[in-house]
Amino acid sequence: MSVEIHIVEGPIGAEIGRAPATADGTAGAVLVFDGAVRALEDGKRLRGLEYEAYEPMASRELKRLAEEVVAKHGLIGLACWHSRGLVRVGGCSMRVVVRSGHRAAALAGMGEFIDRLKRDVPVWKRAVWAAD
Repeated sequence: MSVEIHIVEGPIGAEIGRAPATADGTAGAVLVFDGAVRALEDGKRLRGLEYEAYEPMASRELKRLAEEVVAKHGLIGLACWHSRGLVRVGGCSMRVVVRSGHRAAALAGMGEFIDRLKRDVPVWKRAVWAAD
């Protein structure tokens, strides 16, 4: 079981967390989820979203959550990168990589992790509206 948690400043670059399946062939499923900042929120134009993470609690809670999800779903590993600060429209604010022996466990684990992260982890977002 492997868990990685990273809180990073600004958007998450394309090169972060893009490693393929485990080299030893144990992962039959590797899922990568990118949370991108969309252009509209409630019909209004955004310039971006500003994220605030209450540290060190956010990292500790992300790790605890990841460990629970990995154990519950029998995952090989879960890695999460979450932004802090401004992420402009189109930028990646969260990346989650799940590795599992089978796709069903990977899909279930990914869904539960993201749902619980949004509900339970002290990371907040504030809309930065575009000037019209």
